Amino acid sequence: MPLFRVIVKQMKLTSGIRIERGMSVDVVTNSMSNPLTINGGQAVADAFMRVYGIDVKRLGALNTVYHDVVRMG
Repeated sequence: MPLFRVIVKQMKLTSGIRIERGMSVDVVTNSMSNPLTINGGQAVADAFMRVYGIDVKRLGALNTVYHDVVRMG
């Protein structure tokens, strides 16, 4: 099961929800593909909620414009 690190590359502020450059979460998936593109990025959204308490789907930042994805293992 591959491990991906999703890193915020651009700050975004919408409706009082904010992500900052450098914030990161680790996501384990069953697929070798980018976790932002699988199942609507739900694994990434869950990881941000778990670690930071931020709903990135509501923020509208669940795409590659705001995140870099690096395969760790």
